[in-house]
Amino acid sequence: MNLSVKEKISYGLGAVGKDMVYMLSASYVLYYFQDVLGVSAVAMGMILLAARIFDAFNDPIMGIVVAKTKTRWGKFRPWLMIGTLTNAAVLFIMFAAPPDMDGKGLVAYAAITYILWGVTYTMMDIPYWSMIPAFTTGGKEREGLTTLARSCAGVGSALVTIFTVMIVQAIGRAVAGKGASAQQVEISGFKYFALIIAILFIVFIAITCLNIKEKATVDMDSPSVGQMFKALLSNDQAMTIVIAIVLINCSVYITSNLVIYFFKYDFGGETWGNSYTLFNMFGGAIQILSMMIVYPLLRRFATNVKIFYICLGSAIIGYATLFAIAFTNMSNVFILFIPGFFIFAANGVLQVLTTVFLANTVDYGELKNGRRDESVIFSMQTFVVKLASGIAAMIASICLSVNNLKSDDGADTAALVDFSKSVSESSKLGLRMTMTIIPIIGLFVAIFFFKEKFILTEEKMDEITKQLGRGAGEKSEEK
Repeated sequence: MNLSVKEKISYGLGAVGKDMVYMLSASYVLYYFQDVLGVSAVAMGMILLAARIFDAFNDPIMGIVVAKTKTRWGKFRPWLMIGTLTNAAVLFIMFAAPPDMDGKGLVAYAAITYILWGVTYTMMDIPYWSMIPAFTTGGKEREGLTTLARSCAGVGSALVTIFTVMIVQAIGRAVAGKGASAQQVEISGFKYFALIIAILFIVFIAITCLNIKEKATVDMDSPSVGQMFKALLSNDQAMTIVIAIVLINCSVYITSNLVIYFFKYDFGGETWGNSYTLFNMFGGAIQILSMMIVYPLLRRFATNVKIFYICLGSAIIGYATLFAIAFTNMSNVFILFIPGFFIFAANGVLQVLTTVFLANTVDYGELKNGRRDESVIFSMQTFVVKLASGIAAMIASICLSVNNLKSDDGADTAALVDFSKSVSESSKLGLRMTMTIIPIIGLFVAIFFFKEKFILTEEKMDEITKQLGRGAGEKSEEK
């Protein structure tokens, strides 16, 4: 039986909520602790990277826990709800750091809360994506739901990316009062904005849990830890997609971590926050449209593999254009829409494609290894996305430290100061190169690696489906 509209909407809302939370952490935790609270950029980079190394052990183990779970509500929904409640609480605590702490205290606070955030996010994210093969058939239904979920996730990411600075400053001024410093405004603003996002997150995931149920009727025996890691290592196509995701997301996250600094310290102007919001509004719209409209259109004329290469090429063109434009008179933010279009459009479609590719490796792994390891395969997606964000944050933090990019706490308000005047041209050049040249290199490596290793073309997937004894619309009875 096909999925109902209610089920699709409910699943999509969950993606909106969880990616609002993820984007707030991925894009602003470095800025919050480094630029707002004054924690060392290098210390923050080490914390973010160490948390991701910890996830190398935590994420696969969580996948195993999910696979072994048996309750009256299924194996996925209990962990989805538990993870959501705890992650929402930790998110608020993380952005509510006591500003009167000393340097070492803030470093410890950042380390503890961020690691806890990563653990609790894994508890929720793995069962969310693992549900796809469990309540959909293969082929078009799975691809369609994946596209919808990724599109909704893009909406959640875009909402946070677009409105964070604007809402943080508005809430911060209302709470901190007239005459508050830029630091006081942002401290208050981030605290209460995080609370709003946390509440929305809980509401949206609750709707998902109430309306989505597993449809498989046959359980598999839960494997041991050793068997699980063996299954991961033996699924060469899953590992190929994992490495590609790391390369692509690391490239994208380097830019997303630094773009707020680019507008604040390079593009400049007293109203840099408005330009930043406008750019993100355009980028978010393009990213969502690329998932919902551009990808389906391209899908009529090209295979997923060809679309994948087109998107990587588009992103490279965008980064090269951004680097060139940065040396011109950037008095008008609209000129940045040109590279933004190529980068955001490519990123939107790539998010859909990598999830589709990873879902297909579940079927490939079943044929090759004799078992369906949804939770473990999708735990890899959670891990590699966070690993990429950790690597990107470390690279960004080194850039910030080397180029001495940090705001002046004595400023009256964040919106009325042109911070770019206090930054040298060499620092601006270092920022530009880090957020463009390094991503270009990463994307080129992704192209060559994927071309060499990936074999799951559409023809190959049709062959695998037939070998597994499933028709295109037949419901899988295995898990």
